[in-house]
Amino acid sequence: MYAIVDIAGQQFKVEAGNEIFCNRLPVAKDSAVEFDKVLLIDTDGQIQLGNPYVKGAVVKATVLADDVKADKVLVFKKIRRKGFQKCNGHRQKLSKIRIDAIA
Repeated sequence: MYAIVDIAGQQFKVEAGNEIFCNRLPVAKDSAVEFDKVLLIDTDGQIQLGNPYVKGAVVKATVLADDVKADKVLVFKKIRRKGFQKCNGHRQKLSKIRIDAIA
């Protein structure tokens, strides 16, 4: 059984027991979270497709860590023959969550 869920503006394919990293959620560590924006549910070949969301479907999750940083992304800018070079780095803050149940 899996579901496709909209979590913090991104779509994830989740199953019970999965641990995923998503954009930072405004909740504390070890708290329970419910996501009701379920786009699709597959239960042993039976597919329920939402329009845009499946009515009554909820994905329950637990926040394992609320302040994780992603890998660094380097942004390098250069203008040829002008002597201009600039390098910036960025690390996105993420939340690590564990999917408990799909109901």
